[in-house]
Amino acid sequence: MSRLTHTLAVLATLALAAGCSSAPDVEEASVAGAASRKSDTDPASPFWVDPDSSAAQQIQLWQREGRTRDAAQLQKIAEQPAALWPAGEIDPGPAVRAAVASAAAADRTALFVAYNIPHRDCGQHSAGGAADADTYRQWIGRFADALGDAKALVVLEPDAVAHIVDGCTPGEYHAEREQLLGEAIDRLKRQPNTKVYLDAGNPSWIREPRKLVQPLRRAGVAKADGFSLNVSNFQTDAVTKEYGRRLSKDLDGKHFVIDSSRNGNGPLPGVWCNPPGRALGTAPTTSTGETALDAYLWVKRPGESDGTCEGGPDAGQWWPEYALGLADNSRN
Repeated sequence: MSRLTHTLAVLATLALAAGCSSAPDVEEASVAGAASRKSDTDPASPFWVDPDSSAAQQIQLWQREGRTRDAAQLQKIAEQPAALWPAGEIDPGPAVRAAVASAAAADRTALFVAYNIPHRDCGQHSAGGAADADTYRQWIGRFADALGDAKALVVLEPDAVAHIVDGCTPGEYHAEREQLLGEAIDRLKRQPNTKVYLDAGNPSWIREPRKLVQPLRRAGVAKADGFSLNVSNFQTDAVTKEYGRRLSKDLDGKHFVIDSSRNGNGPLPGVWCNPPGRALGTAPTTSTGETALDAYLWVKRPGESDGTCEGGPDAGQWWPEYALGLADNSRN
């Protein structure tokens, strides 16, 4: 069964080692002080591009080192909007406020991932999360407060529902988790211009989408704008889209978004963590040609490690050579 792993590293300089079990310090000033820009490749993308991303900083470093060809390749990543994953161990407010301020100045929508649910990732590569339910409520409240009335899209808690379905999260935590997810949706949706998509795993993980229906309902998906698929995974657009259609039908037509950040070459059978030979996928856009598919997004930040596998650094840490491979293999 293919599994997810995720990143917590956002808004950090290249000097920061961003591990999923140990969140990085967040440098919100660099975001607030930098000029934002629109996506250079797709006018149908309304999303904000972080001008101080790890890819953008790597480009500057490689240019100074004379690696001009490699720097040019990384533009394929740096010029695209990717979601920010505010660290769970600290107050997310400063980083979120800085990002939405920069996005608002450019009349763009900021992309975020809220990833701090208690008992996160079953103690695996991205283990951690809030210490308890009340801590999580406080964290998500600060997150939502910081969004204000800015335009934002939040992917809520990758893994959380799928780990209920596959049994990785112990049964005694299921009811609390579903309650917390529903409360998080309620809280985030109090912000007038925030869209929320509750994560629903990927097609190679929970192979029968009907198994997700009741857990998603109990977790409040009806109150969300939809569900997200393929976060940090490599399933193709075609496979994920068909899976999304089936799940949408079972959820009374609920809409969905797809993480297409690294699925250009599809999955590598048997390797879910830092698989070699992968490629960037469809650029972020709301022009999908599908009624129920609201957007292709880059939820996973391309170039950040899935974990200490295949020679990679800790989960969430920037890995420039892997990023370059994704860019080199891209068809764009």
